[in-house]
Amino acid sequence: MKWTDTQLIAEELYDRFPNIDPKTIRFTDLHRWVMELDGFDDDPNRSGERILEAIQAAWIVEAE
Repeated sequence: MKWTDTQLIAEELYDRFPNIDPKTIRFTDLHRWVMELDGFDDDPNRSGERILEAIQAAWIVEAE
């Protein structure tokens, strides 16, 4: 899984953190949680605010 796999990452985060409201997360936490996902294998420095926003938006849709 890479940073560009936003939908897959969002699905994994939803499964891993079912009680978290993705609208309230901090990007520092989101970054760390993505890095900790099983199967995630990408450079931590390749993410940025734009990618994290896309992951958060996909997670919000998944949660709804």
